[in-house]
Amino acid sequence: MDKIDSVITSLNHSVTVNERKNIIITGVKKIESFDEEEFYMITSMGNLTLKGQSLEIIKLDTYQGNVSIKGKLDSLSYSQNENKEKEKGIFNKLFK
Repeated sequence: MDKIDSVITSLNHSVTVNERKNIIITGVKKIESFDEEEFYMITSMGNLTLKGQSLEIIKLDTYQGNVSIKGKLDSLSYSQNENKEKEKGIFNKLFK
């Protein structure tokens, strides 16, 4: 397991978007959640959220941390929160 962790932590991170419909992301440590409208993943440079329409995984390489996604990309944002639950705010705490 240590070899896998060292490979993942040493990965460079990049995002390539071609015509807002083909997205290639490198340096992905973990995909926390995804559906056809949102992908939330942890990368070597922070947490990344992709929002769009008809999003789907085309290729996933968990060993090298590469993800290819197709669909219409509307937004891409980074955050430093370690857990998506923190982003949900007060309603998450109330309805736990």
